Amino acid sequence: MHFTVVIPTYNGASRLPLVLERLRQQMNTEHLAWEIIVVDNNSQDNTAQIVRDYQANWPEKFPLTYCLEMEQGVAFARLHAVREAKGELIGFLDDDNLPDSNWVVAAYSFAKAHPKAGAFGGQIHGDFEVKPPENFQKIQSFLAIREQGEKPRLYEPNNLSLPPGAAVVVRKKAWCEAVPNRPKLIGRVGKQMLGGEDLEPLLYIHNAGWEIWYNPAMHTYHQIPQWRLEKDYLIALIRGSSLCICHLRLINSKTWQKPIIMAKIFLGSLRRTILHLLKYGGKVKNDLIPACEMEFYLSSLASPIYFIKTSLASQLTGYTRKNKDTKKAGDV
Repeated sequence: MHFTVVIPTYNGASRLPLVLERLRQQMNTEHLAWEIIVVDNNSQDNTAQIVRDYQANWPEKFPLTYCLEMEQGVAFARLHAVREAKGELIGFLDDDNLPDSNWVVAAYSFAKAHPKAGAFGGQIHGDFEVKPPENFQKIQSFLAIREQGEKPRLYEPNNLSLPPGAAVVVRKKAWCEAVPNRPKLIGRVGKQMLGGEDLEPLLYIHNAGWEIWYNPAMHTYHQIPQWRLEKDYLIALIRGSSLCICHLRLINSKTWQKPIIMAKIFLGSLRRTILHLLKYGGKVKNDLIPACEMEFYLSSLASPIYFIKTSLASQLTGYTRKNKDTKKAGDV
């Protein structure tokens, strides 16, 4: 099979119909063998019923499959999808991303023309419920908006320049060869807003020698309701997207490099924080865009400390679990 479209979703019953309708309307795919997989990440609404209703009248030429992933976190939903996918290429769509009618064929054509591309993303446009605030383009990348011109180009993974997980396409061979079965970053679960789960697999793929590309022929539209433009949500989103920076930068690093990388992150973020304060002063508290930018600098500054804290907590948990297991074995 040529192509698999994957839609990870959590409580997406109200959003899935629009995405599925856009996929039903894909054009120029007659020469492709392709499929769609909805991965339900333990939803509490009627997501499963919505998919069943669509399956009852779905075209057989590109099957629609439902599967359930009980372990919470979009990283686990994507891992499940890769195991299930039959396609040589896997295109991930969030349940609030609406693809253009040529999205599938544009992705497939690009992969054929770029055989060394292990992953690539396209243009993602904001479909706003209300008009965004002035200068919103300065922070729009945190909402996975990517509008970087009409020419294909290579991303720079070493600088964490990568496509977002929304509407990214990966080569299954590259994923299976490079991405571990257990992720370090699992995605936003409950009140936890720590991000980076979409970039982690791409860093492994890049480290294995594959290229990561921007494909401007692929267009999707990210539906953004009013509440996602509110200050409290944006601050929390940016905090989670920035606290993972140290985690991501250390993924492909050698042991001796890690202290140097952490020091560079800390000092570089400290410098940007001071310059931002000098530029905006009191506006960093009251004006939305300067406040969001300040949150990015402060959370980046804290990311090495956060990395150390979570690493120690993980080691302590593992040590405690090991002792419990040893004790149980001794009791037996």
